[in-house]
Amino acid sequence: MASFPPRVNEKEIGKLLLNLVDHTDVVRDLTFAPDGSLILVSASRDKTLRVWDLKDDGNMMKVLRAHQNWVYSCAFSPDSSMLCSVGASKAVFLWDMDKYTMIRKLEGHHHDVVACDFSPDGALLATASYDTRVYVWDPHTGDILMEFGHLFPPPTPIFAGGANDRWVRSVSFSHDGLHIASLADDKMVRFWRIDEDYPVQVAPLSNGLCCAFSTDGSVLAAGTHDGSVYFWATPRQIPSLQHLCRMSIRRVMPTQEVQKLPIPSKLLEFLSYRI
Repeated sequence: MASFPPRVNEKEIGKLLLNLVDHTDVVRDLTFAPDGSLILVSASRDKTLRVWDLKDDGNMMKVLRAHQNWVYSCAFSPDSSMLCSVGASKAVFLWDMDKYTMIRKLEGHHHDVVACDFSPDGALLATASYDTRVYVWDPHTGDILMEFGHLFPPPTPIFAGGANDRWVRSVSFSHDGLHIASLADDKMVRFWRIDEDYPVQVAPLSNGLCCAFSTDGSVLAAGTHDGSVYFWATPRQIPSLQHLCRMSIRRVMPTQEVQKLPIPSKLLEFLSYRI
């Protein structure tokens, strides 16, 4: 296994620094811890997630085992304390990244779950599934707070596991914490508000596979099976002062702590993203 060179100069730009060899099947996704620690997590078809420390010559720190089938995707919470991993057989797992233990399995999807993303304040988790749905969860309680359907009426559980042209391939949270983008096999990209049941905007896209917002949320990029990348100027709305305050509070307070606050019930519901 290679190691970091003592220093990097212009002549070494583009040089291979590390080759992390341990997975036994295809690696489907990678995510760095947002705290700058250079902790990397890889998700693989070998049914595992592996935690690597790139500050320690790429040493593999931990293997996370719970998935019974392929792991499709993984994402860190904004404070790096939690990891979500999703995969085949309806799997959605939350991990404590301080102890490297599983927090809980989220139950609700009816088919393979292929993508996940946390909101910027860490209070919400979005997951996309072949069951034609995007669910928005409270990761601290495991409750489903919102459901964004891509097939109407939505298929019943017994049919949701079958082949259809509404399989959702990707989901991404905007950095304003108000919008979500999703790609589905019906040749559409959808822009949702977290407080609306229907998309605020829809655009055509064939063969969509993955999507991501720019840092300021003004642009959405989407990659396709045929090797193309498309860009859209996204619907934007100036966040209210209420929402900005909610995000500031939720960055430092999990749901359990919010629910203990001596404040009116309506305000508790708002801070918990239940209204």
